Amino acid sequence: MIEVDARGLSCPEPMLMATDAVRSSNGEEVRVLVSSATARDNVRNVARKAKREAVVEELGADFAITIR
Repeated sequence: MIEVDARGLSCPEPMLMATDAVRSSNGEEVRVLVSSATARDNVRNVARKAKREAVVEELGADFAITIR
């Protein structure tokens, strides 16, 4: 699993980091950590555009999005 820690970063940075990770993942799961609902939604859109599933988990005030 590839893990991307984008907590504390403002969009579009988390979305761009997620896009790069998904492109280089060769089908491997990618887990993206973000700090805002906007970043969460944008990372889910990255997964949707890549035709992959996104599972969101709340981690206190942060979110973990696993792209499968």
